[in-house]
Amino acid sequence: MLGEIKGLNEECGVFALWGHKEAAQLSYYGLHSLQHRGQEGAGIVVSDEEHLHIHKGLGLVNDAFKEGDLEALEGHASLGHVRYATAGGGGLDNCQPLMFRSQTDSLAIAHNGNLVNAHNLKLELEDQGSIFQSTSDTEVIAHLIKRSVYPRMEDKLSDALSMVEGAYALAVMTEGKLLIAQDPHGLRPLSIGKLGGAYVVASETCAFDVIGAEYEREVQPGEIITFDRNGMRSELYATPAERRMCSMEYVYFSRPDSNIDQINVHTARKNLGKKLAAEAPIEADIVTGVPDSSISAAIGYAEEAGIPYEMGMIKNRYVGRTFIQPSQELREQGVKMKLSPVRGVVEGKRVVMVDDSIVRGTTSRRIVTMLKQAGAAEVHVRISSPPITHPCFYGIDTSTKSELIAATHSLEEMREEMGADSLSFISIDGMLDGIGRQDKDSNCGQCLACFTGNYPTDIYEDTLHPHDKVING
Repeated sequence: MLGEIKGLNEECGVFALWGHKEAAQLSYYGLHSLQHRGQEGAGIVVSDEEHLHIHKGLGLVNDAFKEGDLEALEGHASLGHVRYATAGGGGLDNCQPLMFRSQTDSLAIAHNGNLVNAHNLKLELEDQGSIFQSTSDTEVIAHLIKRSVYPRMEDKLSDALSMVEGAYALAVMTEGKLLIAQDPHGLRPLSIGKLGGAYVVASETCAFDVIGAEYEREVQPGEIITFDRNGMRSELYATPAERRMCSMEYVYFSRPDSNIDQINVHTARKNLGKKLAAEAPIEADIVTGVPDSSISAAIGYAEEAGIPYEMGMIKNRYVGRTFIQPSQELREQGVKMKLSPVRGVVEGKRVVMVDDSIVRGTTSRRIVTMLKQAGAAEVHVRISSPPITHPCFYGIDTSTKSELIAATHSLEEMREEMGADSLSFISIDGMLDGIGRQDKDSNCGQCLACFTGNYPTDIYEDTLHPHDKVING
């Protein structure tokens, strides 16, 4: 639930390999590089051309895989996944890849994104006799594949995807094939690389770097790509719609060393900071960023404004998730454990605090309070994304508009709520210019739904939170 989170969270990351004898071991390293996309569970399926073998577990990649687990996964092809629980809920049953065995063959499936018509499809499938083993919408695609009457796997997948709506960067593996697909809008990133003669697929290009793979290209909207004994081949299963890459991939989710559509994420964020400084200047002594995703934007802001960038906050990387927070006092303590102001840097200074986004406003308020308690004379908050006023239904856990502070408060009310001396967000045009995509489509090929409420797909009534149905009228 949104009320339990400290900020935005991405649903998951996908990593797959075809044609390498150490597929499982390389997938393990690939999943490590995608750990920021999901910390609830991890799994790897391998194929030895005759059978699929799986191991998955809860927690971080290191928690899910113990000594000896990878050695048991022998095969030339692998499909891996890290997950953050959003719409589907938690638990091992929902950890991906999901695997299904039948009398004729086996199927493993993993995806990044969210299906907006999953609920309706589940009801139809259950009426026809399907039994679901998880609450993940990914399982809907598996049932649709199995029910397809086409003999060829590519046609089965195409048939299934013709019935789903939403965001999906998808990977499906059988004993003899690895198939990947991108939704018609291309809402989630998915790239292809090469490692010698092997093919690599990942949600982010940083996963290629860690195993020494070379980037080849992006998976295109509406495309299915097959890897098998005959190599790699591509076909379209749907007419590509206007590209709508998630803006928050550039702003927040992706690692700064990743490239999305050949745009470096760090460079994009730095440019966002420069645009923000031009749009919302302020007299100050230092600029600092909220670690880690806001540091690039803070550096850009400082450069453009001519104000020194300083490390005003330190992130403690060795603090795990805080599951028990029975009081407000302990919740505040949990934030202090994870983030600490540097008193010697901020004391007596007018501070520009750059952050990437504001969801509920609670974390921003706590950080402003910490900086002022550390002696900051003024704290000016600058946000490198526009106000998030609408929920995302494509794999980010902002599913309730009623708890988005920018949807229910004015700019001045938000400033007062967090105790800042000033508050400014980058404009939508500033964000588009800063990221620098050259798509000829409207909105530079980016999804702006969480800022504007203009969704690239239909949104079904059952996807809305009850509170939002009242807000939306």
